[in-house]
Amino acid sequence: MKKDIGSIIGKLKNMHGQPRCELRFSSALELVVATVLSAQCTDERVNRVTEQLFKKYKTLQDYIDAAAEGLEEDIRPTGFYRNKAKSIKNIASELVQRFKGKVPDDIDAFATVKGIGRKSANMIVGLAYNKPAVIVDTHMVRVLNRMGLTKNKDPEKVELDIKRTVPEHMWTALSLLVILHGRYTCKAKKPGCPECLVQNDCDYWSGGKGNV
Repeated sequence: MKKDIGSIIGKLKNMHGQPRCELRFSSALELVVATVLSAQCTDERVNRVTEQLFKKYKTLQDYIDAAAEGLEEDIRPTGFYRNKAKSIKNIASELVQRFKGKVPDDIDAFATVKGIGRKSANMIVGLAYNKPAVIVDTHMVRVLNRMGLTKNKDPEKVELDIKRTVPEHMWTALSLLVILHGRYTCKAKKPGCPECLVQNDCDYWSGGKGNV
């Protein structure tokens, strides 16, 4: 059954509000740092940490020049702080060396930066530069499979499936709303199918699994 993506986006907006990323940022660099910190950490906790962090570190050079121990302490509440501090410093150095000190606005180029990867590149370029992007995280993979918009689990294959079937101007909105849906309603262990407005568009529900 062909899915009406516009209708699905409308229903998801009714459930979760406007498409949004819950990380707070005011520049591409801030979103890069927040994205690194968000690994295995809630957006809420990241936002508490970055409120002070972004006042202290304003440029790529600030992160490069920072003592590793000091940066680690500043981001400690986000967990895995040693690896995250190292990753932030390495990303900052690579951006200075390869991209003249700027966060690139090309997803394919940015995805080649060590410590970024394709999912983060899509999110950062999509949100910081307002470009169409398919942001594939674990929520996206799970929810899109349940809905029947893909049968793949590999993030790059999921991205290609969405690009083939969804109009480009809907990519970012669909991604952000599906991530919110996966976070708050279509959860991994117990999806909230009875209260979900996307029931009629969902293979998981129509297949009877949502009643279990």
